[in-house]
Amino acid sequence: MPQHEPSGVLLLDKPAGITSHDAVGLARRLFGTRRVGHTGTLDPMATGLLILLIGRAAKAAEYLSVHSKTYEATLCLGLTTDTEDTTGRVLSRSQTLPDSAAVLHAAAAFRGNLLQTPPMYSALKIGGKKLVDLARRGIEVERTARPIRIEKLEVFPTDDPALYRMTVSCSAGTYIRTLCADIGAALGCGGAMAALRRTRVGDFALADAHTPETLKELSPDELSGLLLPTETLFKEYPAVNLSLFFEKLARSGCEIYQKKIGTSFPIGQKVRLRDEKSAFFALGETRDFPDGSAVKPIKLFDIE
Repeated sequence: MPQHEPSGVLLLDKPAGITSHDAVGLARRLFGTRRVGHTGTLDPMATGLLILLIGRAAKAAEYLSVHSKTYEATLCLGLTTDTEDTTGRVLSRSQTLPDSAAVLHAAAAFRGNLLQTPPMYSALKIGGKKLVDLARRGIEVERTARPIRIEKLEVFPTDDPALYRMTVSCSAGTYIRTLCADIGAALGCGGAMAALRRTRVGDFALADAHTPETLKELSPDELSGLLLPTETLFKEYPAVNLSLFFEKLARSGCEIYQKKIGTSFPIGQKVRLRDEKSAFFALGETRDFPDGSAVKPIKLFDIE
């Protein structure tokens, strides 16, 4: 492993036709490290924002909070497929399409808190097996509907009466393919997703992302300069600056009692731990101990 391994967050504008795993492989080659992860997959046909975790930042994946996401999608009416998008095997077609007023009315019912059944063609695991692997073998299993939230759903007609553009802001775990299929089912004509582009994940925006073509033209130093600090992944958590004494305790894994550092966070609160110079070095969590509540370091990020 390189002595000075790059570390941080890379915002990638994923093109169509590659998997999220392919994107990870590209980053491994460009940054010269095997330690690369991501915060949420995009299907091969989908494009847009993919957050890659480079070097030590890859350790953050299991501690990330669930962020809302925003997508631009295209709904194709009059069509159903086994994958719920237009890349799948066609199951039915309908020549009778609703007018735009009916489509907008039907879509309105899909705003707010909903229950959504995950598609078979997904990476979700049931009984230790990925649904997509079962689907490819022709096996369909019962799936439990899961709660999701659609914060925003805007639907726009196009010149093609079968195609509608959609802007969707939703909770993590929402399948836009399934949303398209469900809207089509509600209309009685069927529906499938024809295109998908992720434009936002939490506070991270596609406008700040980089294409693979751009990245391939850069030097190692220029690539490293594009990385956002690992701390940006946790900016919704409060920051605590520690004196050198308490920093050493945290680095050795010791709990730090809140009464000693003048904080009063509730139990279970995650916090960003910084040194005297405000440099982030660890993620902590407040826990209950015999002598009171304390901040317990749960992951160090500035050491190997």
